[in-house]
Amino acid sequence: MSLRAYLTSKIFFKQMIAAISIVLVIAFVFFNMLSYFTNHGEEITVPNLGKLSIEQVEEKLDNIDLEYVLLDTLDYRKEFPKFSVIEQEPKAGAKVKANRKVYIKINSDGFAFVTLPDLIEKTYRQAEPTLKSIGLEVGSITYKPYLGKDMVLEMRYNGQKVKPGTKIMKTSKIDLILGDGKVAFDETEIDSLLQQQEELPLTDE
Repeated sequence: MSLRAYLTSKIFFKQMIAAISIVLVIAFVFFNMLSYFTNHGEEITVPNLGKLSIEQVEEKLDNIDLEYVLLDTLDYRKEFPKFSVIEQEPKAGAKVKANRKVYIKINSDGFAFVTLPDLIEKTYRQAEPTLKSIGLEVGSITYKPYLGKDMVLEMRYNGQKVKPGTKIMKTSKIDLILGDGKVAFDETEIDSLLQQQEELPLTDE
């Protein structure tokens, strides 16, 4: 049989169809296996881990084929339980593939202590941001007669006068005693001082 006759014969077309069918079957099996091994189309919704303990996080993620990585322990936040999750990445609700790692940060077991800075004779405008920058808050403000207006004269914590360098728990409130920009003179004391000067004996030079 000549080549031309073979190419136009039924045998050739049957063999061609069989070959194409085999290729399609192989392609179908290959792509399905690839999809299986890469979890194509399978996504897991990341749960909300906020306020959960490490044990609860591990159990919850194991059940949905996710893993966790502990990144850091952050400063204590009173709205979260001790050693519970404060932050997570990816965020809750994100779609990820199986075995994806979820990075978490947990709450510490208590507030840290900071050193009270020296704010005496600093203005209130200087004192407020200084306290906030180290994690303290401004409490009550009281004024007393003093020439320097809004100048810090005293610092108090829980009603007690505190000195610069004192260790104070973070988020604590520091009450400030400020000058009102006025000077109050006691007339009785002034008269007494003038009288004492008049009674001083004169000395010859």
